[in-house]
Amino acid sequence: MHWAQRFFMAAAFLSFVAAGVVFPGEKGSIGVIMPTRSEERWIKDGNAVKDGLEKLGYDVDLQYSDDDIATQTRQIDDLITKGVQVLVIASIDGSALSNQLENAAAARIPVISYDRLLMQSPNVDYYVSFDNYKVGGQMGDILIAGLKLDQATAAKPVIIELFAGSPDDNNSVGFYQGAMDKLKPYFDKGALRVPSGQIDRAVIGTLRWDAAEAQKRMENLLSAYYSGNEVLNGILSPYDPISLSTLEACKAVGYGSTPGKPLPMVGGQDCIVASVKSILAGEQYATILKDTRSLGAATVALVDTLMQGKKPVGLDTASYHNGAKIVPSLLLDSVIVTKENVQKDVIDTGYHTVEELGL
Repeated sequence: MHWAQRFFMAAAFLSFVAAGVVFPGEKGSIGVIMPTRSEERWIKDGNAVKDGLEKLGYDVDLQYSDDDIATQTRQIDDLITKGVQVLVIASIDGSALSNQLENAAAARIPVISYDRLLMQSPNVDYYVSFDNYKVGGQMGDILIAGLKLDQATAAKPVIIELFAGSPDDNNSVGFYQGAMDKLKPYFDKGALRVPSGQIDRAVIGTLRWDAAEAQKRMENLLSAYYSGNEVLNGILSPYDPISLSTLEACKAVGYGSTPGKPLPMVGGQDCIVASVKSILAGEQYATILKDTRSLGAATVALVDTLMQGKKPVGLDTASYHNGAKIVPSLLLDSVIVTKENVQKDVIDTGYHTVEELGL
């Protein structure tokens, strides 16, 4: 589906009805906080929201927190002091901003939790994201298809290791649960095995989604559990840089260059340029495209609705509880990308260009 079609589907959720005056007729100031500039996707996200709002005439203060919680709390405090009229926040640690959210509520500033759910606070007004549980299910689907798990048996099980996202990011909960629910039948019948025994999310989590930490853990797993005849067939990965780093660890011990040791099958998430190149080269098997343009457009539409003094209706009011309340949510759909549909879903839609991909 073209990204513009996905935008209009998202916009369809926002059936606008008058709900009292919030900021009638104003073109005001919007604060946008993104977690880091070190990752390609967050730069795309920030630009998508900023550009969309500016085209509608809003002033946008876009800031990046560089994965430092103290910086992010200070930035939000400063934006509240400046008097922004809506806050869009993609958090580093979803549970670390309760004081800032309380201050925003006291200043009557609506808060939109962007992609990562803000936790343990009643002062979160809306959540705009992809359906994280479904994304996790797609991670499981990638392994099921790529490893042909339907053909696996207890007599000849498929061997995998598991990686999860950052423990302080609530999204990683949905990703993990969605993936494990898809893989559970194969574990139950013995067709899928994890030699390390490391399965719990608390054990396999990767703090701050750090690729270097994931590579180090992969190296340790290979050394401890695969120094004999055991061959790793696949890796559950929730994030493209983790996918690429775990593949590098495998290459360093002969996977992909030794007979009988092909590169493990690995998926990913975020459809970054390096991973698409890897997919085209036949290394990373797949990634999940969460089109930042669709997410940005949906966020822009929601902000504009609030600034017009209208209330968005038709949102999901059942799925996402942040520990203090159910947060009304706008949930978008994601797409599995393999070598077969890179052209249709990545290049033809303009998400990445042939120049970016070196084609």
